[in-house]
Amino acid sequence: HLRPLTNQTGPESSVRRPYRAVVLCVVLLSVFLLAGLISLDVHYYNSVHAAAAELSIFKANLTELLQASDDKLSSLTEERNELKTNLSEINKELNRFQSLCRQDKTCPAGWTKFGFSCYVLSTESGSWTIGREDCRTRGADLVVIDSDTEQTFVSKFTNVDTWIGLSDRGNEGSWKWVDETPLILNNWRKNQPDNGGGSSSTGDEDCAHIRSDSEWNDLPCEKSLQWICEKML
Repeated sequence: HLRPLTNQTGPESSVRRPYRAVVLCVVLLSVFLLAGLISLDVHYYNSVHAAAAELSIFKANLTELLQASDDKLSSLTEERNELKTNLSEINKELNRFQSLCRQDKTCPAGWTKFGFSCYVLSTESGSWTIGREDCRTRGADLVVIDSDTEQTFVSKFTNVDTWIGLSDRGNEGSWKWVDETPLILNNWRKNQPDNGGGSSSTGDEDCAHIRSDSEWNDLPCEKSLQWICEKML
């Protein structure tokens, strides 16, 4: 005989209820975790995408700024070169104008004109310092020889040993002209200057003179010689 169906409310049913609750909690937890992961992934993707977009904008702005800087630098370089060219042209015109003006000028009586300068040979003799002081009272200075043509002129201008505006009084061995320009052109006699060759009897030879043979030599500045004065037109 078959037994009639009845509700099973025994121990087995009581065990299954907690199990189902645990399974349900696990399922719900998995769902929440998956949803959280999906949310994080979406947020990370959006953040990366936004950062990439900002970086792209930054790079574009930086490129634009660099290009603008390059254009500005190029423009300034062109302006500088143009100014240098204009200045060079102005200097040329100024020199040409000065040359034309000087061509019409004459030297004072007793002076000899060469180029754009006037020269005079002293009639008296004295030390290098006395010679320079005399030139200055005349509005001139001891002659500065800065070209081969001037050297040729000066060598013919005098036939005796004569002071020129060259010395190393400020710094031994560092020869300078009276206008403070360094010595470039020179016509020193062989083995000169020698500062007296180390002889204690002659003393220091700090001043230069042009010899009768047109070569230069150093002598003690107290030596008595004639001198040549030069002044610009």
